[in-house]
Amino acid sequence: MLRAARYLLGSPGASGFGSRSTAEEVTPDLGATTAIITGATSGIGAETARVLAKRGARVVIPARSAKAAEDVRARIVAECPAAAVLVLPLDLSSLASVRAFADRFLALGLPLHLLINNAGKFSHGQLALSEDGVEMTFATNYLGHFLLTKLLAGRMAETAAATGVQGRIVNVSSSVHGWFAGDWAEYLHLVTRRKIPYDATQAYAVSKLANVLHTRELAAPLQEMGANVTANCVHPGIVRTRLNRDRDGVLTGEGTDSAQSAC
Repeated sequence: MLRAARYLLGSPGASGFGSRSTAEEVTPDLGATTAIITGATSGIGAETARVLAKRGARVVIPARSAKAAEDVRARIVAECPAAAVLVLPLDLSSLASVRAFADRFLALGLPLHLLINNAGKFSHGQLALSEDGVEMTFATNYLGHFLLTKLLAGRMAETAAATGVQGRIVNVSSSVHGWFAGDWAEYLHLVTRRKIPYDATQAYAVSKLANVLHTRELAAPLQEMGANVTANCVHPGIVRTRLNRDRDGVLTGEGTDSAQSAC
């Protein structure tokens, strides 16, 4: 209880930062770094893209909506004219689209230091399946990121070996992953075949649990590759984003624009 109270009050932890610390305060110089950030057209992803670009990183924004991504790129460049921001098409719910994105990125010959799997979906309506026949929340939040990571891990290992700089894979999960207990594979099987009622919260929890399990399992293949790359899973806390834009409430309502400083 005391720890939670200290967090809510913004008291700094062992790192010297707390819940009131901003992305700009905790991010070092990132010159010569290349980062891919999914879900960077709004919310946490957009702020991450802005700050990383401001710190000198080349930022790649994969997006289903080219317009939304270009709008974010324009805002970043307006604030930081020297920012390097690249937009590439990607629909995480489609395995074919994930493969196409990876092919496009690898063909550019760019290094890859950071892969931030941030994009998230919360289905508020009825059960929906991806073009691959997978429950849409699971397809977007987990399966697409799983394949993306698998396809790009080799480039990350090469980059780390060539530069001597440790690579980092970040999977954005949620404490909601603990809301599901049971056999998640069986749950998805039953839901997909409409054998049990669809519960959007349970589906979201399952996808976030898969993110956590994926992160834990990544350690072995990275070690086998001899890759100087770490896998990290984070819970961002309670943040006002577009994830719950269809639900009004104290924690999910429209937020105010945050202040931005110039480069």
